[in-house]
Amino acid sequence: MSDPCTPTPRTRLVREPQRGVYDRAAAYRILDEGFICHVGFVLDGQPFVIPTSYGRAGDVIYIHGSSASRMLRHLDQGIPVCLTVTLLDGLVLARSIFNHSMNYRSVGVLGTAVAVRHPEEKLEALRLLSEHLIPGRWEDSRKPNEKELKATLALRLPITEFSAKVREGGVIDDEEDYSFPTWAGIVPLSTSAGTPVDDSRLPPGQQVPDYARNYRRKT
Repeated sequence: MSDPCTPTPRTRLVREPQRGVYDRAAAYRILDEGFICHVGFVLDGQPFVIPTSYGRAGDVIYIHGSSASRMLRHLDQGIPVCLTVTLLDGLVLARSIFNHSMNYRSVGVLGTAVAVRHPEEKLEALRLLSEHLIPGRWEDSRKPNEKELKATLALRLPITEFSAKVREGGVIDDEEDYSFPTWAGIVPLSTSAGTPVDDSRLPPGQQVPDYARNYRRKT
């Protein structure tokens, strides 16, 4: 169901405003299809952008990293962050180089992240991260032990202030360029899974699970 949200001055698109999407359900579909987010923040005047995996539960995004990460530990001190996820759907080849573009879907979330301190929520955050990447794997794997949990930092970012940006459709050329003698169109791009490859130390007879053999990214 559609769940429109009013953009803030920080999330309202100024350039190409027609590409702005402020619907929560549409934004969540993009988040749920992505694999990697980039978390940007400023620490001591230096900008940083960290790529990491993520998982979503309702109106919250969880990210994780090493407890030894100085940068990630600082995020728990109220530093503003910007989390972005981008899906690339195609290359748009126009007649003019100036009008070349890409079809894409992206989401940006602004806010502050807090460390997950309750052990049960931390374990749930890690489960969400695992299930986001490949549903079914969590129940089929050894769960994190106490040492591994202590070595992992999980952060919670509420999805409160956000916007999505979408470019779809075909070539948009200047009228005088439509007669230029070159091919124009779209090169579609997609993520697809290959055939699973057994680990070299896999015991004989261990079968590839269905969630790996038939893996498809949810859309």
